[in-house]
Amino acid sequence: NPYAGLVSHLRAAWLSGKTRPMEYRVAQLEALGRFLDEKKQDILEATAADMGKPSFEAYFTEILLCKNELNSTLNNLCHWMKDEHVDKNLVTQLDCAFIRKDPYGVVLIIAPWNYPIHLFLVPLIGAIAAGNCVVVKPSETTKNSERLIAEMLTCYLDNDCFAVVTAGVQETTRLLENKFDYIFFTGIPSVGRIVMTAAAKHLTPVTLELGGKNPCYVSDTCDVQNVARRVAWGRFFNAGQTCIAPDYVLCTVEMQEKLMPALREAITEFFGSNPRESPDFGRIVGDKQFRRIRALLCSGRVAIGGQTDEKERYIAPTVLADVLPSDPAMQEEIFGPILPIVVVANMDEAIDFINARPRPLAIYAFSCDSKVVNQVLERTSSGGFCGNDTLMHVTLTSLPFGGIGNSGLGKYHGKFTFDTFTHHRGCLHRNMGLEALNALRYPPYSQQKLGLLTATFEIKRKGMCTLL
Repeated sequence: NPYAGLVSHLRAAWLSGKTRPMEYRVAQLEALGRFLDEKKQDILEATAADMGKPSFEAYFTEILLCKNELNSTLNNLCHWMKDEHVDKNLVTQLDCAFIRKDPYGVVLIIAPWNYPIHLFLVPLIGAIAAGNCVVVKPSETTKNSERLIAEMLTCYLDNDCFAVVTAGVQETTRLLENKFDYIFFTGIPSVGRIVMTAAAKHLTPVTLELGGKNPCYVSDTCDVQNVARRVAWGRFFNAGQTCIAPDYVLCTVEMQEKLMPALREAITEFFGSNPRESPDFGRIVGDKQFRRIRALLCSGRVAIGGQTDEKERYIAPTVLADVLPSDPAMQEEIFGPILPIVVVANMDEAIDFINARPRPLAIYAFSCDSKVVNQVLERTSSGGFCGNDTLMHVTLTSLPFGGIGNSGLGKYHGKFTFDTFTHHRGCLHRNMGLEALNALRYPPYSQQKLGLLTATFEIKRKGMCTLL
């Protein structure tokens, strides 16, 4: 296997204990901070070259949010690493019971192309913080970002413990044949199944950050202008190539008629009368992706936008009205600047529509009535939820981010990333003396011993408290 030597080298470094001291972890994390600061312009230029990403969007997602993750980790790492002492029963009162935060070992991070810096760096921050050695595999689709990561990251991190592998599909398949102690994958469900199958051969735990069709319910009682701006921003940010973007809108036919002019106004406000000329609207990442998205324009009727240019890989911000559940745009995750609107009779029908489909990465609900938002939250299931806005829940390091069912497995961001890459090792350190206390559990057994053993080990349910 072409990667066996690399994995063995990293495993030897991990077994040496080099990555375990807090000072080492902090030094490597601070080096990542210097990478973000010193290579800021290179990151902006690489993401612009790869997919026309506006510098504002690139700075916000690829640099600022990464620095927030980094600083949150550095601010709290000392506390996160500490042994966590736990409750004890009567027998172990004089002993020490605790949870040790151990690194897994050598972990693999496979990143996607849509946020090529953010989606490798955020899990890498947690993996380093937890004390692991790491192999990073950036996406080969975004060539400029891949080259930047491969050439520059190794200048900042300890090459004995951290490595970047540039690989296509065949090479990645060979890479996955190696035994890793944890695999973190971000991508589409079909590839997630391949990764999980490869991991199963070594009984390797995984986190799968996948995607799905994220529904956005808009009730009849809402501020239409605000809804239009927030939905348009979430859908057309990064030219729609965001795993948590609202994938389709569910609303009544009356709300569809109100939303349409408001969405047209919001799109013009954001990108001008000709979004193709706007410096704030990106492009589709590749020809294959462009042709797939363009084919979805036949769904429903094009109410706004619809213009395309294959040479530029440009698809205008587009809204499709009167889309049917059987239309092509509703059969797969769109991952582009197209927003279908599906008409439903009411909130109950919208909830039934959502629940009849695989559980998404995010659900959005808009209403001036908080009871409506809470109803959608309580009666549906998804990786994350955001009421009266889109995307913004992902900006909080205090919230876990991850999917459920078809949209993924596991969670990360902030302390959740540290916990994902940490083995929580249950430990009990007993007193060597006081052997008389142990006699209850030793043969020969008796009913008296069982009674005493029950009294010392049993956990009783707390009584209900009644206020008179």
